[in-house]
Amino acid sequence: MADTNRIVSGVDAMELELTVQRMVAHLKGDMIDMKLDVRDYELAETRHEQLRHAQDARRRLDQIRKSILTASDYGIFSSIDVAQLTAQADRLIDDLE
Repeated sequence: MADTNRIVSGVDAMELELTVQRMVAHLKGDMIDMKLDVRDYELAETRHEQLRHAQDARRRLDQIRKSILTASDYGIFSSIDVAQLTAQADRLIDDLE
């Protein structure tokens, strides 16, 4: 998912509409939170904690996938980016199960 950060970081937010700026900011926040969810999953001391963090990460990854698709409507992600990033998200979700 580092590719997502790379692409989003290269976007000049000042050139975007306000709603798109907010969406990009929300996507960046979701990416940070997802990394923390995965970290918490890896550091969980009990299976119950691990399952809870995995569920949080999967939910956030699903939101990230939707945001990537929406952002592609505004030219932030190409169709190739969407396919690649969605596949990466799917692999990460599978790894959390």
